[in-house]
Amino acid sequence: MKKLWGLGFILLAFIILAGLTGCSRPETAGAAGSDSAQRAIQNKGSDTLVNLALAWAEAYRLVDPSVSIAVTGGGSGTGIAALINGTVDIANASRQMKEDEIAAAEANGFEPYEITVAVDAIAVIVHPDNPVDRLTIDQLSDIFTGRITNWKEIGGRDAEIVLLSRETNSGTHVYFLEEVVRKGKSDDKAIFAPQTLLMVSSVGITSEVQRNPNAIGYDGLGYVDAAHEKVLGVAKDASSPYVAPSVATGADGSYPISRGLYMYTAGEPTGVITEYIDWVLGPAGQAIVAELGFVPLGAAELASEE
Repeated sequence: MKKLWGLGFILLAFIILAGLTGCSRPETAGAAGSDSAQRAIQNKGSDTLVNLALAWAEAYRLVDPSVSIAVTGGGSGTGIAALINGTVDIANASRQMKEDEIAAAEANGFEPYEITVAVDAIAVIVHPDNPVDRLTIDQLSDIFTGRITNWKEIGGRDAEIVLLSRETNSGTHVYFLEEVVRKGKSDDKAIFAPQTLLMVSSVGITSEVQRNPNAIGYDGLGYVDAAHEKVLGVAKDASSPYVAPSVATGADGSYPISRGLYMYTAGEPTGVITEYIDWVLGPAGQAIVAELGFVPLGAAELASEE
């Protein structure tokens, strides 16, 4: 009897403990909790944005230690798909959402909310030993579609051009395809040449350019190391000035391959997500944008007013 009573007591205590545990729920990212509660934000997407997002997350930990921000890359399409599926709180994207992605989000019960968090100038890069210094958008389109295949056709050495691009899931790939390969023409169906090497990351492109004297690629300015890669001047057309990518030329719009960088949330953000995004858009967050070689929003806004 004593052993049976002891077993019953243990079972009763376990049931009570389980009931108490079931009555409490962990904090969610959208709900503001106590200062001591650990609150989590899942942030995923653009590889262009990943280093910037990691720097923001690390700095924000000092601002609010109760917030844990998990940042991963994988590409804009991956982040947007995760937002649609409800597995992340914030999707990072180096392009705007497509109509079919917006429709999928709406089918899942929410309207995507877009926040521009920075501006990026996409640099066209070659090996430092390459004698070519500048190209027009038309020439870049001909190169990446395979109409120009040898460097001697554009003032370089007699060598086959090696094409490098991000993978199709990358927002940078989509932007470069639409604005450079297709020259911003919505009815243009041109695609990258079949011999184009698709790289899984921005770092992969810069690494291959540094290794291969015949390679040409494109990357977000924040990933470019001018000491190990040559950055080309780009002109809208043969009668326009050639402009090198920089924070200044990205801000004033004179560099022709610049685009916005975005965060997307499932509906208008609330709670801790709002607090975090407000900080990203504020002076401290935008200072990190400039530090990493991207164009802070303040600079872009000031340039547009001049």
